[in-house]
Amino acid sequence: MGGRGQGVREVTDPLLDLVRRHSEPVVAQTVRSTVAAVISYVVALLLSNEPAPMTAPLTALLVVQVTLYTTLTTGVRRVNAVVVGVVIAIGFSSLVGLTWWSLGLIILASLVIGRFVKAGEFVPEVAISAMLVLGVTSTRVAATAWDRVLETLIGAVVGLLFNVLFVPPVWVQPASEAIEGLADRMRSLLLRLGDEVRGHTTVAEAAARLHEARRLDHDIVEVEAALRQAEDSLRLNPRVKEGLLSRIVLRTGLDALEISAVVLRTVCRTLTDLAKARTDEPLFTADIAAALQELFAHLARAVGSFAVLITTQVSANAEQAEEQLVRELAAGRASRETVAHLLLDGVRAHPRQWQLHGALLAEIDRILDELDVAKRSERLVEELNRQAREQREKYPLVDKLRGRLRLSRGDASVDAHETARTE
Repeated sequence: MGGRGQGVREVTDPLLDLVRRHSEPVVAQTVRSTVAAVISYVVALLLSNEPAPMTAPLTALLVVQVTLYTTLTTGVRRVNAVVVGVVIAIGFSSLVGLTWWSLGLIILASLVIGRFVKAGEFVPEVAISAMLVLGVTSTRVAATAWDRVLETLIGAVVGLLFNVLFVPPVWVQPASEAIEGLADRMRSLLLRLGDEVRGHTTVAEAAARLHEARRLDHDIVEVEAALRQAEDSLRLNPRVKEGLLSRIVLRTGLDALEISAVVLRTVCRTLTDLAKARTDEPLFTADIAAALQELFAHLARAVGSFAVLITTQVSANAEQAEEQLVRELAAGRASRETVAHLLLDGVRAHPRQWQLHGALLAEIDRILDELDVAKRSERLVEELNRQAREQREKYPLVDKLRGRLRLSRGDASVDAHETARTE
């Protein structure tokens, strides 16, 4: 009986897990895409002459992208691509039939014209539409062509309306988790570096850490993709009050972590060079190694606090993370000064590879500077001002209307934070 109960739990657990995760972006997007495709197919059956109008659900499936912003932009380009392809097919059908050379010619013309009409990533759709329409018999070309246009419009309209009425999910949480994952890997690497500087480090061990640091580049690419998706989900989303500010916080935070990851790779390169030069002895003396281990530990905790600071949505957690970050950076700078004095004394006694010691200190300084709280605040203000300035330049009429409204209310100035709220 216990075995049967265990089997039931194994079967039902995935379903229960799916129910619990219904509000997650991936699950929500899957359900939305399916419903939109089915609705567009039903509408196309009522309005189109085709017995199986599959173009409508296909279009809806592609138009209902993960964000409202991409839905609006890709929907227009896709309809544009299909209409252009249909027009090209109608023109060719009136002149030539379907042969191998006419097929090649229509594909070439469609791809070239698609570039000129700015179809974007839907340039192949121009050629696909033209081929599908040209493939029917000449007596049905016009009817098939306009049915395809109608189906595409139905799918696009259903997709657009679906995203307007049922706003797509916000993808900030997956991006935040990706950023925290990157920071956790950096933190773990820093702790391992602290362990390895104590005692004798072989060239193979140092090279392994360098290879691990290089793998962070792949992690950064994945985090960048997740962040771009999150940024698009915040644009034009009525669920979000401060979309611009949220995007800038994540973007500037990832930029700082990315630079820190590159510098961390350089640190590993420096330690590898030291290991190659000191194969029969420890990298550092015992007192320097202990100070470096403490310094790497402070850097590791600072990276973790920095990630929490830029990804948390709760102000209390953000304040706690900022306080922790300030403490770790202060302790890290104090440890850095201790290491610098110890290295200087060591270089005076044994001036071998002194340039690598200086490089190590410079790299540590760069990481401390990138994670600095004051510098982060400056970046946020600069980026907010830049975005506000670009919005004013892009939409001068809207800016003039805002200025008149402010003057009428007796408020002649507005800061960048208010601009972020109005986006």
